[in-house]
Amino acid sequence: MSDRPFLEHFDPMGIYEVLFSFLDASGTYMGNPGTHPWAQGFPLTTQLPDGPTIPSSISFEPTDLKYPPATGGPELLEALRDYFNGFYGAHLSTDNLAVFAGGRPGIFATMSFLDPAIPFMIEETEYTPYWDLLRLMKRRYAVVASNESNRFRPEVEDYAAASASIEGDDRRFLIKSNPCNPTGVTVSGEDLKTVVDYWSQPGHGAIFDEAYEFFHSPSPVSALAFVEDIDETDVFVVGAATKGLQTPGLRTGWVVASKSNIEIFRNYSSFGMGGVARPSQLCVADMLQRDRVQQARAAVGTFYGEQRAKYAAGLSAAGIELFTGDGGFYHWGRLPGGLGAREFNTRLFKHKAAILPGTLCDMFRRGDEGPHRDFIRFSFGPMEPETYDENMEIITSCL
Repeated sequence: MSDRPFLEHFDPMGIYEVLFSFLDASGTYMGNPGTHPWAQGFPLTTQLPDGPTIPSSISFEPTDLKYPPATGGPELLEALRDYFNGFYGAHLSTDNLAVFAGGRPGIFATMSFLDPAIPFMIEETEYTPYWDLLRLMKRRYAVVASNESNRFRPEVEDYAAASASIEGDDRRFLIKSNPCNPTGVTVSGEDLKTVVDYWSQPGHGAIFDEAYEFFHSPSPVSALAFVEDIDETDVFVVGAATKGLQTPGLRTGWVVASKSNIEIFRNYSSFGMGGVARPSQLCVADMLQRDRVQQARAAVGTFYGEQRAKYAAGLSAAGIELFTGDGGFYHWGRLPGGLGAREFNTRLFKHKAAILPGTLCDMFRRGDEGPHRDFIRFSFGPMEPETYDENMEIITSCL
């Protein structure tokens, strides 16, 4: 081996930084029986009250083991088309859809092929892997104010102010999770229409990461409800079976975009991905059938809305100041008494529990010197309701 490394070193994404620290401290993996995985973003993979059954097997033929089509099999593409057209009044054809091995690969591909001259816009408090992707790709970006001063709820004026701070190319490209991970803040209704209109105009483009689409109360939301003609925009809507369909292990996601942009993904898949496992696609297509997915949307929203309200009461009573929105399955809040999130995790590790420190959601990455030092993202996504009392006992004792 050469004395000079051939590969450039890259640290693990923030969530995995916590997982590895947890393993070192506890000797077990977060998510194993007996642990409290409040740092992780996965849903229950069991049937919810009034929800549809969760698949326990996949049926396929020998021909389904051949190479899949580059941008997705017809069954899944048609199911996705019908889903978005039926629930959001979108006007999509299957040529507006590409299938990826999860949502993040779709985001990665979109960012990879974006003209390098175009600067990104990203909110100050956002999904931790966005920062890793921007750093890996050495991209210019401006940070949009999303902090305590605006209660982590930026408006179009905040986007415009950040945009004005960038010199050079006058084009702009937003990357945004909605509902937001980590805050749960969700832009919906007329506010979402305003944001979509702003980023649909010429010279603007956006990724709307809708991984938590089903988890908004009182009902799911999507930017596609307000995109008049996606073929006339550079808007990309990303989703996956991971959260709302409760099947993270199927590793199936999708991107909705203009036909010309989807053609680029088709070309990319031909050499860079080779398509997505067809059995997984067939399973997800079945889960998107109208009656089943309508049942899932209602059950997921109701169950996790109740969990959100219950944990809000408990965490607030414990002294945590919450800024959480009405989406996702996270609580975003500030610890009391100047307690830092990393110190809080040190205490939680002794109980085989952990949260995600807010510093890992800071797109400035200011660490413990920054304003996110005492903020935490608490995930109730994988929590069975009967664990509530035990969870709150641990949190209260560690505070």
